[in-house]
Amino acid sequence: MKFKLSISVEEDTIYGIQKLIRENKAYRNKSHFFEVAAEKLISEAENGK
Repeated sequence: MKFKLSISVEEDTIYGIQKLIRENKAYRNKSHFFEVAAEKLISEAENGK
């Protein structure tokens, strides 16, 4: 199940994310980017990093 979420980020941050999405192709869109980033941070926190 997916939940809709609204967030605010700095202009430079969103431009950097958009560039990564265009150039990397590892991320389908901004939602996918943030989901991958959140999963990585959660995993690192759970593993004590």
